[in-house]
Amino acid sequence: MPDVLVIGGGPAGMAAARAARESGATVTLLESGDDLGGQYWRHLPAQRSDPDEGKWHHGWQRFLDLRAALVADPGCEVVTTAHVWSVDRRDGRPPLVHALVGPPDGGDRTPRTFDPDALVLATGAQERTLPFPGWDLPGVFTAGAAQALAKGERVAVGRRVLVAGAGPFLLTAVASLVRVGAQVVGVVEAADAKRLAKGWATKPWRLAKASHKATELVGYLRVLAANRVPYRTGSAVVAAHGTDRVEAVTVARLTPDWSPVPGTERRIEVDAVCVSHAFVPRTELAISTGCALTEDGSVQVDDRQRTTVPGVLTAGELTGIGGVDLALAEGRIAGAVAAGAEPDARDVKRRAVFREFATRLAAAHGVRPGWRSWVDDDTVVCRCEDVTAGALRSAAELTCSKGLRSLKLTTRAGLGLCQGRTCGRAVEDLLTGVLDPGRTANRPIAAPLRLGELAEHGRTCNREDVP
Repeated sequence: MPDVLVIGGGPAGMAAARAARESGATVTLLESGDDLGGQYWRHLPAQRSDPDEGKWHHGWQRFLDLRAALVADPGCEVVTTAHVWSVDRRDGRPPLVHALVGPPDGGDRTPRTFDPDALVLATGAQERTLPFPGWDLPGVFTAGAAQALAKGERVAVGRRVLVAGAGPFLLTAVASLVRVGAQVVGVVEAADAKRLAKGWATKPWRLAKASHKATELVGYLRVLAANRVPYRTGSAVVAAHGTDRVEAVTVARLTPDWSPVPGTERRIEVDAVCVSHAFVPRTELAISTGCALTEDGSVQVDDRQRTTVPGVLTAGELTGIGGVDLALAEGRIAGAVAAGAEPDARDVKRRAVFREFATRLAAAHGVRPGWRSWVDDDTVVCRCEDVTAGALRSAAELTCSKGLRSLKLTTRAGLGLCQGRTCGRAVEDLLTGVLDPGRTANRPIAAPLRLGELAEHGRTCNREDVP
């Protein structure tokens, strides 16, 4: 009976764990949060449960059923608050996986090492926010942070809020903000109407099997209409203003490549702005494992969700941003294959349908290069280390360097507490011509740990025969 380790307790990881169990494997599922669900099914903790929780989520009953099945299954160990900080590569075998289990701010986390027969990576994605003057002011949030506070704490980030960026996720953030009492003064979408139509309306019959997505869209449009929230396309927040916190933003019309159109600037008073321009796969562990990446930075997989590393599979946003339905289908395929079984043909068909959806998503809302013109030399790009765009450009010019590593060491961009998770892709894009793009996601230490925890780690292991 194969032993499958799944890292990530969101939709893809939960689906992978369930499929692996159905195929006869023993499973360990690691989740860094306090409960399963990931970012998509983020919810109140059990001690503060809400009987109307389902109204905050799509597919809530599916989550409840999946979680109940996994938790009750004696062949599946669910480990929450499990922070994977490192992996050890091994030739021809899945890597050893090192984790610390317990609250991340606690001093008594339990070290564990896992030696699986197969490893499924389902670590999801994180938001990408493009920098602009003033984006480091208090009151500027990512849309995901605003939604997390609304869904996980029932807290509004502000009273008068503007939501901006690109993609349908903006609409989900609006729905959550309205539900917790915020006044959303507008939604600003960077893609223009022509590009949106080209991305979504070309050969619409090919999306027929994903028709429930249209139903979800109609629901969000009803929220906008009911709350009189204006929706503007081909525009962006190009500056935030304030002293101690954000007090207003400047919105400008954009050209098709997202360059601001001079003379179209408009100032809007707000006390919070939520910005999200894209999602990028969280590839730290995949890179440490040795998985090859594609040109867009996602993990390269074959038609069975296998990576280039023997015994390592991946599913969900790691393979490309495509939403929950694609994550669930890929998770089930990866879990079955990890257990040595054939994937269900229905899951393979669903994957094909929602990969088409993912292609449309990128075509309609993908980031365009003109955003760089939003950023003047005084704009802080790396907020942890206060590195400005001017310092980055100057270092590249003065050192004649094309290597991202040397430019990071020279400027300290990406070397702060977040280790480039917030600014990494922006740093790479601003340093045009850099020779080693993607290096900001290469973090051998994938999660913070204390030196004392590192020293103690070697004393605890799941198996006595681990080399």
